Amino acid sequence: MTLFSLAKKNIKGNFNHYFVYFVTLVFSMVIYYTFAALQHSENIQESIELSDTMRFMFGVSSVILILFVAVFVLYSNSFFTRKRKKEVGLYAILGLRKKTIAKMLFYENLMMGIIALVIGIILGTLLSKLFAMILVKLMGSTTEVDFGISAMAIIQTVIVFMVIILFTSVQGYRLIYRFKLIELFHAEKKGEPIPKVSPISAVIGVVLLVGSYWLILRPLPDDWTTEYLLRNDGVAFLALVIGTHLFFRSVTVYLLKLSQRNKSRYYRGTKLIETSQLLYRIRGNARTFTVIALLSAATISFFGATYGGYYSNEKSAKEAVPFSYSFLSRGPEFDSQVKNVIEADDEHPIKAQLEIPVLQVEGTLSFPLDYDINPVKLISESTFNQAAKALNRDETVSLTGDEAAVIQPRFTEYTEATFQGESVTLLLDRGSRQLQLDHMVEGNVLPFDYPDFYVVVSHDVFAEIERQEAPLTYNVYEVENETTAQATSEKVNKLVGNDFQVSSSFYTEYKKGKEGNALTLFIYGFLGLVFLAATGSIIYFKQLTEANEATGHYEILRKIGVSKKDIRRSVKKQSLFVFGLPLTVGVMHSSVILYFTSNFISDLIGVNLTVPILTAISVFIIIYTIYYALTVNTYHRIVSGN
Repeated sequence: MTLFSLAKKNIKGNFNHYFVYFVTLVFSMVIYYTFAALQHSENIQESIELSDTMRFMFGVSSVILILFVAVFVLYSNSFFTRKRKKEVGLYAILGLRKKTIAKMLFYENLMMGIIALVIGIILGTLLSKLFAMILVKLMGSTTEVDFGISAMAIIQTVIVFMVIILFTSVQGYRLIYRFKLIELFHAEKKGEPIPKVSPISAVIGVVLLVGSYWLILRPLPDDWTTEYLLRNDGVAFLALVIGTHLFFRSVTVYLLKLSQRNKSRYYRGTKLIETSQLLYRIRGNARTFTVIALLSAATISFFGATYGGYYSNEKSAKEAVPFSYSFLSRGPEFDSQVKNVIEADDEHPIKAQLEIPVLQVEGTLSFPLDYDINPVKLISESTFNQAAKALNRDETVSLTGDEAAVIQPRFTEYTEATFQGESVTLLLDRGSRQLQLDHMVEGNVLPFDYPDFYVVVSHDVFAEIERQEAPLTYNVYEVENETTAQATSEKVNKLVGNDFQVSSSFYTEYKKGKEGNALTLFIYGFLGLVFLAATGSIIYFKQLTEANEATGHYEILRKIGVSKKDIRRSVKKQSLFVFGLPLTVGVMHSSVILYFTSNFISDLIGVNLTVPILTAISVFIIIYTIYYALTVNTYHRIVSGN
């Protein structure tokens, strides 16, 4: 029998233990191939606005995926090696040299990796059209996706994963030389010492977690800055990481030891072995639980926030570009030319058309405001009310004399209380004019152009200042089904150019936002699935390793009359603790982070992100539930001797 045939036989014999690892590895290869294929797809890149951004994002995501998969493979191989130490020791007793055994393990890992790579590329090729269609659908594009084989994606995938496979195979080869024969046979008998619990570290862990939550959830001050946000969240993140580790290392140990003191409950049924198993393994699991909880929290948070951005894209685009088309008047001939283009689009008839005169003057506020207000942009109340009606808004203004209303600057958290009772002094050629800020209204009528400080004044005041300052006149159009007006928007943008810091047409801003959010959602979605599959697999491997080591304990339980039903119930409880603890902590962390994100985004664009947040958490729980069920069945089969 050759080493290759022996390696092949070992793979077949142990494949039930390798199955989850193999599936996760294949899935990672499929996702990497998909990213590479989309990165090199000229057909899709030509159909979207953000082609350069797409190429860059898929490139960065591929690197992140490679690093994570490499760590996952190394982590998994360490579990497999530990599980097979006794088998390797048996080979040594039969006369095989370490060099020969190392070669055999090298061949096993290499063969497993190559098989996974072949299957991954085949599945990636077959599924690439489906994934491309999902991306195109998310972007709202009408591009036809054809089935094709990307040679560049295949070459890239083969090179990257062959490097990972060869590296991990060499690591497995070298690992054999680190163990003595006696260590190989007694590896499963080497128990972990009773973990010592420090009440002080447990209290510190709880305090750090509570403190990090408080820092994240506390309301932002009115004068908050980016520097303040980075400093506050930086401290919160550090406290969250340290607190999470101390929670798993100390708080859980303290709680498990506390449960041992209740003797009547502790010695009831299989409670003793359940608690002992968890207690003696918690030290080895603490670091893994910490990484999984933090990684899970990050995955849910990123996916939830990204889905929130995609979910609220139309609202965000409408906030930035209120009308379907807006442009600065450049004379009757130019205005007529643009109007003809818009009117020629029969599929998107005009619902409203009006002119918005805007006066730009220098001014000062009666109170300090961390926002550049100059030039102050004045709009008459009649014009504002007409625009509000055209946009189907309920809010209108009614002003007399020197009363004025501030339109809330976009992407700020200023409230009516910020301006109420204050005044703005306009610096005009013929002297100054002070206006009383009566209240604040939401919803601007022109595209974003910083400084975004608009003030609505009475018709009389506007007419008076207009005699001193020449206004800028903007033409605006609102059309039906504006989210599909691609062709006309491209023509208008070509004629108008850059009148604002955003696009002059709603569709262009909407499309860019949708493509950007769709790209991020697609990437985070699939990366998140890989992360969840990998972390679920890691817990699965640890549970199976512990199941093999605990077989003798359960054999004793069966001999003293414990039923299979009770043993299965015991396995369920232990697995629920192992899966449920990092799951619960990860969900709690992500819920706090997403609550802050939801409030922050809601204040800026007025969108409720409850649905995206619940969706992200639900997907996470479903995937972990599948791994939990799989682990319980396999664990029970091992300890039952089936």
